[in-house]
Amino acid sequence: MPESVVKTEGGKKRLVMDYRGSPYGADLAQYAQVMQDVIDKLREADVDEIVLSEYYERVYDAEQTLWLKEISEVVSEFEAEGVWSPRHLSKDQRSKTLSQRHDAVLSIFNTLRGDPFKAYLMIISEMKAQMQRMQALPPEEQEDLKLYLATLEYMRDKLENTKLLRKMKEYLQQLGSIPTDRGIYHSFFEAAIKPSFIGSQIFFTETEKLELVDQYEVLGTKVYIYRHPDKVESFYFINPPEYSLPPEKYFLLEKTKEVVAAHRPENVEFFDITQARRYFKKVYVATIGDLAAQNNIALSQEEREELAEIVARYTIGYGILEIILSDRRITDVYIDSPLGMKPIYLVHSKYGQCQTNILFSSEEARSIVSRFRALSGRPFDEAHPILDFDLPDLQTRVAVIGKPLALDGTAFAFRLHKDTPWTLAQFVDVKMMDSYTAGMLSFFVDAQASQLIVGSRGSGKTSLLQAMMLELPQNLRIILQEDTQEIPVPQMKKIGYNIQRLKTRPPLGAVVEGEVSAEDALRTALRLGDSVLIVGEVRSKEAIALYEAMRIGAVGNTVMGTIHGESAYSIWDRVVNDLGVPSTSFKATDFAVVSAPIRFKGSLERKRRLIEITEVKKEWNEDPLAENGFLTWSSFDAGKDALEFNQSKLGESDWLAKLKKLRGITVDEVFSEIRARGLAKQRLVDLKNKLGLPELLEAENSVTAHAKYLLLREMQLQENGGVDHELLLKNWGSWVDDSLVRELQRRRG
Repeated sequence: MPESVVKTEGGKKRLVMDYRGSPYGADLAQYAQVMQDVIDKLREADVDEIVLSEYYERVYDAEQTLWLKEISEVVSEFEAEGVWSPRHLSKDQRSKTLSQRHDAVLSIFNTLRGDPFKAYLMIISEMKAQMQRMQALPPEEQEDLKLYLATLEYMRDKLENTKLLRKMKEYLQQLGSIPTDRGIYHSFFEAAIKPSFIGSQIFFTETEKLELVDQYEVLGTKVYIYRHPDKVESFYFINPPEYSLPPEKYFLLEKTKEVVAAHRPENVEFFDITQARRYFKKVYVATIGDLAAQNNIALSQEEREELAEIVARYTIGYGILEIILSDRRITDVYIDSPLGMKPIYLVHSKYGQCQTNILFSSEEARSIVSRFRALSGRPFDEAHPILDFDLPDLQTRVAVIGKPLALDGTAFAFRLHKDTPWTLAQFVDVKMMDSYTAGMLSFFVDAQASQLIVGSRGSGKTSLLQAMMLELPQNLRIILQEDTQEIPVPQMKKIGYNIQRLKTRPPLGAVVEGEVSAEDALRTALRLGDSVLIVGEVRSKEAIALYEAMRIGAVGNTVMGTIHGESAYSIWDRVVNDLGVPSTSFKATDFAVVSAPIRFKGSLERKRRLIEITEVKKEWNEDPLAENGFLTWSSFDAGKDALEFNQSKLGESDWLAKLKKLRGITVDEVFSEIRARGLAKQRLVDLKNKLGLPELLEAENSVTAHAKYLLLREMQLQENGGVDHELLLKNWGSWVDDSLVRELQRRRG
């Protein structure tokens, strides 16, 4: 009997039996001895699933386990009843046939433990043989035989009442013949296969009922998007290569993991994540090659590389999570407790909320939490049940909660950030705003307006902040303050921006020595010279320092940040009443730009839209709503799916009056500039759609196009003292066609 253990996972009990070193493989269908081992063990343990472990694991689901549990109960009942005892076989204890009957029943019983179907056939065969004999027997022997036949009928009926035998009989009726070997079991005990060193389980069930709507590849793994006709959510199924390898490759993976487990190079602590992965992958490739040669397993160099990548994923990587966290079409991933009870679910940028085919295990959770602790330098235990930090290599924000906060155990939430910054042109393309509004926001940035980007979680406010940052001229220095790294600073630096990033203490979790509060970081930022100030999210006491700086002009440049809210009034209420900023200090805000996820006509699908642009006027004292302190420039009409621009009311604008006074620009010139910027954004969108060039709207090219617009505009100002926007757009459009578009097409070949 192999070693076994019962593990509880997600409210399910799993019987795990270890067949490493066994003379027969870990396969219920193929080996009678394995089925006998399992059935004997099920007589002792009440479990929901069976896992047979070798170099990979075969997982038998709850239904298959139930079939065998019923067989084990029949075995126990036969044993308790003593069906082979003389009292069940003959009335005459001295009968010459008693020994034969005893041997026949005992043989059936022993066969039943490893081959229930064969045992059933043996009962049927024995009953037929005895019925044929009965014709020639004298009356007293016929009565004796009836006792034996009653025992056989009892055994037959017990087996026929099990689900497994009922299904087998139905199957045989369709098949029309009786298999002579164990082939029938392969039709009923098809296990889910997974590597033994991976805790999580992948399942493909009832896919024949699903409609395949999309498929693509991530890290060499096939991703399938399905829809079910009767379910709201979509399905996100993955099929990683490590779940469908031949046995010899599982052997190499397991042995490689054993060999390299104790390997630790000198100065590994000085490696960054990318360096470490590159180093260890070389080690794994060499180790796999040596092990393959030692065991006469033929492998190509490509196969060695693929196996090394798998080992790296489950040693120095993030396991099965690495695949879905590398899919940049995903925005959020959730793993709720208790682990293993429900599949991981996620939010897809195109298909919304999706259920996956991944059951994340407690074993893998412990491993990944240990890695997160090491990477973050933060504690995670019952005294510190919150772990909140960033994974820079995957551009993902991680939040882990545990007991006692999470009553059912460890749970995870991941927020994935876009690889490259969003651009205003991309927002126009996805209809979050129209091109005129994009031109307006671009102008606000250029005119150094202080702006708060307002919205609920998932409304796109951080993405909108990124896009507005790209409207800044690249000759300006930017100070960016964040507690979680959501702005893709490395990518912005690559395209020419000068950014100094300040990382502040996260709002949740244990305080780590040396971390700086958001308030202290903001006061430091104000001493770092003339710079644009970007606050990732206004949350707490730093709001007081921020508004002090804005009021006295200490910033002297554009100020932007995000804040949770649903309207201009809601953020005034929060900033003043919750965060303690004096009401009149709030006037330092020039504009509140509000975004929200909209469910048109109550649809299940959410679409991000800009819903409000409101100016904060300056002539009020206590309550801006009661004292006409807000001026709405644009408001959203869901019926039209459009922002309506209220130009007729802008004669009341304090900000436009200030702009005219300080910059000498008329209101007509302001709106001419806004219109021109909007038309420029629309031109890029139209070209992208006409020519099939999505990269035209990406940050690198969008910023280049905007910089050229600013340079051509500046040239007109220097030469003519004013701007002819029609000529400006004509010259800029020619440059876009002749230089930018042509270069992108050349790169495509």
